Amino acid sequence: MYPFKTNSMKTYSAYLYIITAGMVALGSSCKKSFLEVVPKGSVIASTTDDYGRLLTNATLLNVTANPQVMLADDVIAIKSFFDAATTREQRLFRWDDEVYEPEESAPELDGLMTNIYLYNKIINEVMSADGPETQKKNLRAEALTGRAWTLFHLINYYAKPYNPATAAKDPGFPLVNSADVTVTNFTRASVQEVYNQIVSDLQTAIPDLPEKLTARLRMSRALGRALLGKVYVFMQQYDKALPLFNDAFTDLSQSVLPVRLYNYNQTFATGGAFLPIAALGGPTLPTHATYEENFFSRQFSNTYAYFINIFVMSPSVSILFKPSDLRLKFYTNKAYPSGAIPPNTYRRIGPLLTQVGFVLPDLYLLRAECYARGGELTKATDDLLTLRKNRMPDTDAAIPADTAADKIKLISFIMEERQREFAVQGYRWFDMRRLSVDPLLTGLQFTHKLMAADGTLSATYALKTERFVLRFPPKVMVQNPGMNNNP
Repeated sequence: MYPFKTNSMKTYSAYLYIITAGMVALGSSCKKSFLEVVPKGSVIASTTDDYGRLLTNATLLNVTANPQVMLADDVIAIKSFFDAATTREQRLFRWDDEVYEPEESAPELDGLMTNIYLYNKIINEVMSADGPETQKKNLRAEALTGRAWTLFHLINYYAKPYNPATAAKDPGFPLVNSADVTVTNFTRASVQEVYNQIVSDLQTAIPDLPEKLTARLRMSRALGRALLGKVYVFMQQYDKALPLFNDAFTDLSQSVLPVRLYNYNQTFATGGAFLPIAALGGPTLPTHATYEENFFSRQFSNTYAYFINIFVMSPSVSILFKPSDLRLKFYTNKAYPSGAIPPNTYRRIGPLLTQVGFVLPDLYLLRAECYARGGELTKATDDLLTLRKNRMPDTDAAIPADTAADKIKLISFIMEERQREFAVQGYRWFDMRRLSVDPLLTGLQFTHKLMAADGTLSATYALKTERFVLRFPPKVMVQNPGMNNNP
């Protein structure tokens, strides 16, 4: 039985993946008699090419995890639209203790756990498949990297932020390392144990990952190093993260595919690649496969960054932008299809799909943060300037001198830059979690505001410490009576 039984897993067979037209078709039962039958017109994964197809499918590309958009404090809710929102949307925004009804499944859990099982199948079986040894090692390394990426998201939904002083005791997430859905006895590993698993998977994978990026949907050595570096940042081990980020940049410089920052001064200029800006859909952007800032494709449908008016950029974030910041081209001060939104707020106007795998701006900002925390302030400002000069005119990209010369101010500025770069895309939630246990940036408080269209404040919600962690849905707890829930 699947440990967190969901609608998507009712049609899932842990022992058998059927490959049809290069996609994963999920079996309709877990009975042994079914598993012994090869459906007509389908094939069982048995060769390296078969296992490679498992890594190239829409199930992995399109994740269903999006609560971070509603949980992040870079948004406010507009009351007239919020009152008509789903119960899930309202509860996540209010940081309620319970989000789901007893019969409901959590989409952020469904898809990610399905993918964990897929990766486990490849990890545990591919080395026995027919095919070249090097290719088998590459595929296993990709699956290990995919499992690490997925587990990293799960631990950042369902466990406390990593705190070196308490991680060994804090309840984490169940470690599922087999593709056996008949296992039913699950317990939560500690936060430390889960992070150890993630680090181990990536350290094992990196030497065997493809050296060059040839497909954004697939894993590369640059991704492995960048992801391990990001994990170390969340573990407050910045000295370990920095060389990995440097190596990732070196790897990306040798990529078969172009990986570079778009210069908005050009792409939004007359005849630029991001024009025209549509009323619905926003700037004209490439798909994930050709988006040159993207070096690992994972995405979720973000209607709040497209045409839904419930959640818009908070005024506390809006004031961080200079008027000349071309990132504002992705936002509007109008509701869809017409009407006003609260003063000093912005509705994001696209794209519909938010890239959450690994994008180049994130790599620049993470490395800048590591430089700043290590006292290499000039190198930190260099990375910041590289990004900012591609987002606004050079004359406006400079960092204030007093900020550039002060470690704490510069780290704070980097966090503000992350909000400017990723507003209403959910990145802020993960930053909020790790900042809540940051020994340098103390005393931070996080709130959500519910506002009328005229700017009148209707309600304020304060994030309490317990709700940096999502509770497992009641449905999961019923199916796993021996597992403790979060407070």
